[in-house]
Amino acid sequence: MKILFATPECAPYVKTGGLGDVSAALPAMLAQLGHDVHLLMPAYRGMKVSGEIGDGVDLPAYSHWPAAQLVPVKVDTGVTLLLLTCPALYQRPGGPYVDASGRDYFDNAMRFGLLARVASQLGTVHSPLRGWRADVVHANDWPCGLAPLYLAQTRMIAPHEPTAASILTIHNLAFQGVFPMGEADALGIPHHWRGIEGVEFWGDLSMLKAGIQFADAITTVSPSYAREIQTEEHGAGFDGILRARASRLRGILNGIDRRLWDPAQDKLLPQRFTREDLKGKAECKSILQQRVHLAVDKSAPLFAVVSRLTAQKGIDIVLDALPALVRAGGQLVVLGQGVPELQEALTAAARQHPKQVAVTLGFDEALAHLIEAGADAFLMPSRFEPCGLNQMYSQAYGTPPIVAPVGGLLDSVTDATADPQRGTGFVMPSCDAAGLQDALGRALAAWKQPQQWRRIQSNGMAREFGWEDSALQYLDVYQAAGVVVDGGKASELAAR
Repeated sequence: MKILFATPECAPYVKTGGLGDVSAALPAMLAQLGHDVHLLMPAYRGMKVSGEIGDGVDLPAYSHWPAAQLVPVKVDTGVTLLLLTCPALYQRPGGPYVDASGRDYFDNAMRFGLLARVASQLGTVHSPLRGWRADVVHANDWPCGLAPLYLAQTRMIAPHEPTAASILTIHNLAFQGVFPMGEADALGIPHHWRGIEGVEFWGDLSMLKAGIQFADAITTVSPSYAREIQTEEHGAGFDGILRARASRLRGILNGIDRRLWDPAQDKLLPQRFTREDLKGKAECKSILQQRVHLAVDKSAPLFAVVSRLTAQKGIDIVLDALPALVRAGGQLVVLGQGVPELQEALTAAARQHPKQVAVTLGFDEALAHLIEAGADAFLMPSRFEPCGLNQMYSQAYGTPPIVAPVGGLLDSVTDATADPQRGTGFVMPSCDAAGLQDALGRALAAWKQPQQWRRIQSNGMAREFGWEDSALQYLDVYQAAGVVVDGGKASELAAR
């Protein structure tokens, strides 16, 4: 199968969150399973890539679209990286979505509209790559959300020409790609698709809604999140259209890249360890405590947070529970950045309890790995969590997670209180301070019972969170979407 994976970010080149990790690991596994995978992403400023670079393919300017170029790079994962090169749109000093001051780029509609348009072209007979046309265009999140619409438009114009099936994966429904409807002309969105049955969202244009409305199949990153987003509480205004398209919606739990996240071979760790021999984990704890200037005390339970510091991630809930954790003799190490008020509250707690609370603002990949290895338990009290990866990393590293009962957290952590023999962590009864304190209390009680704690660690480290099973589920979705297309998707669209 020829698969085009369209994404605004991919680790290690550009990463702002879990999408970057997924974009690195899932295409690589699909290629490993024998498929011809091309990954399309913008060529941002400062990107460093290595591999066999092919000849660039010119994409001439057309209508409102600027001239661009596709540069293929064969990378060591077996995937062909397609860099969409357009210096006027992508060569900028800020991040992929925001400028150096943190504001959204004024022309994000055009920047990501072009990405989606090129993705759709690669799935048609007019593919700019000579001899290569995608069977499936897998679009990720709002920056690629217009690709299914453009493919649907091609089918309506030329219903007898072969056209790729379209898949949309929602990594976080909260980010919706909303722009003034006035952008629709430049983006080439037909007038009859600018209403409520098309891209219109409260008078504006939503790229994510376009993807939801026109994709042949929709996936999201955990089964529980797929159910949650069809409710008013978690649907972010899209619950109605998601319920309407429920037959095309499927939740597939993300995996983790075990090449990078395996304590037995992690090159970023000062000491490695295995499920059978945790001696190196104890040494990592001591080294971590020294590095972040906590009291070096093996008898103090060390809790960890590696996260964006936002209310969505429940950081205010952590702050509410912190006094009780400190009174119990626990320690807390935090790595992340986010809302200034939460950052200040955490650093104030560290100043007040310098031997029990340590906060590092920013991101440090090596420190993140050391925290996962050296901490005793990991906190993820998120108010919503489409999938989450750190709870999987934590289980792999023998660091039982304490999680909220939402999304992928619920799908990937077995509560050790409810199931003492198979438990891998602790699930909060509610997404609030009381829920976290309840789970912390149970975790501290278990931690004081070495044999019980060792069983929880062993259960978590035995879990298989690799990408192969998830990749096989995506292949099922691709094949089913192809059947849908062959069964007359163009006529369904024409009726809208």
